Amino acid sequence: MVYIALGSNLGDREENLKNAYDHIIGSEKIQPGKFSRFYETVPVGGPPQPMFLNAVLEMQTSMEPHQLLEELQRIELLMGRIRGEKWGPRIIDLDILLFGDRIVEDDTLKIPHPFMHERMFVLEPLVEIAPHMVHPVLKKKILQMYQELKNLNQQGLQK
Repeated sequence: MVYIALGSNLGDREENLKNAYDHIIGSEKIQPGKFSRFYETVPVGGPPQPMFLNAVLEMQTSMEPHQLLEELQRIELLMGRIRGEKWGPRIIDLDILLFGDRIVEDDTLKIPHPFMHERMFVLEPLVEIAPHMVHPVLKKKILQMYQELKNLNQQGLQK
């Protein structure tokens, strides 16, 4: 299974996530699976900006990881995404979190997503739909990573 994070904090955030979902599943090379509910989250890093709405989509695809990245970036551009300030506000943000148990690390793509285990806005919707999926590098289930991060947050130790 492949897991994609969707996020938006500009315009009609809910409509942006729905439109991105429709674009993603519109590809003949993608078979959608579970889709998490939407989570409103505080922006992490970057300049002061509006709250995010986040979700995670489970899917299967016949595309290779770099092909999927190109397709997601095409959808972002189609929806009006402008790549400006790092971690700045955006209409839509589509990130590959996991691609089965594959590990990819090059100049254009890193799978699993290098920060997913540190971000509640990723783990919360992901644990809803794939609690038993195992992170191929950390060798931990999503549920365990979620619980560990939740405990850190409660202790006030998160970065």
